[in-house]
Amino acid sequence: MSRCATISQSLDESMAGTAATATTWLLLEQPGPWGAKALTASHLDRTLGRALEAAAKDTGVRIALIRRPGRHADPGTPPVRQVYAAHTVPGKVWLRSATTRAPRELLDLDFAALGAGDHRSFDVALGGEPHADSPLAFVCTNGKRDRCCALLGRPLAAELAASGVEGVWEVTHLGGHRFAPTVLVLPYGYAYGRAEAHAVTEALHAAQEGRVVIEGCRGSSAWEKPGQAAELAVREATGEYTAGVLSVVRTDGAAPHHWEVTVAHADGRAWRVTVAQSAALPPRPESCGASVLGTPARMNVVSVRELTTAALAG
Repeated sequence: MSRCATISQSLDESMAGTAATATTWLLLEQPGPWGAKALTASHLDRTLGRALEAAAKDTGVRIALIRRPGRHADPGTPPVRQVYAAHTVPGKVWLRSATTRAPRELLDLDFAALGAGDHRSFDVALGGEPHADSPLAFVCTNGKRDRCCALLGRPLAAELAASGVEGVWEVTHLGGHRFAPTVLVLPYGYAYGRAEAHAVTEALHAAQEGRVVIEGCRGSSAWEKPGQAAELAVREATGEYTAGVLSVVRTDGAAPHHWEVTVAHADGRAWRVTVAQSAALPPRPESCGASVLGTPARMNVVSVRELTTAALAG
């Protein structure tokens, strides 16, 4: 059977509006093998994993496990583990770094506050500080989740690490297996699909300079999927690649699977973007483990219209 990523690429399936949604990412180092649901199927304590899942539910925080690129036969759990937290909503984007000897300390976090962009509990519980080094790239490599992530993601992570690219980690799950290899770049939270080493390097370089690369971009995790597609459409229409200056300020559902999305610029400009959802045809496996064929949701940008001052006032 053909791999889901091969089929998606052969159909030239659009990736805009397919990123995982999370206002805040919480990433914990956990070496060794990962299961399909890694928080409860890895060498992380299963009870802790379930407690973290419950604590993060409906808060906007998405938790994932990370590990250094390389062999994962089972190197043993390190005494000190890396932890990152990143808030991706424009206007208060931040990336914090900490280490822990006791992952249970993560249960001391105020997850609702983290999801809203308040990192104080991260700093108090874990000794978190601003991440002062290069931006970070997380490559999905979890073959237990989908074989494409291992077959395509692990070589990408290894190539990036071997070439000296800093800030590269493997991660358990970013969604969208059929777009493998998939990558998340922090602090701004833009996800990429069908990624190649040169593209990831460019995305990291752009993030270092406060820019966004839109080629191969699936969207910003800060927004729901219609907003992701709308923001990328405004960037493409205006040539605005500065990170953190565009925000999805309103999404109105005019009809089932039809939205009017308002995207605002920090300089006062705004655009109304019409987004319509359709089924990506023909039916295909949405992951290599799918037992039935599916028709993934596709976000189609119908129009991008800049709003006048009068329209903004209204």
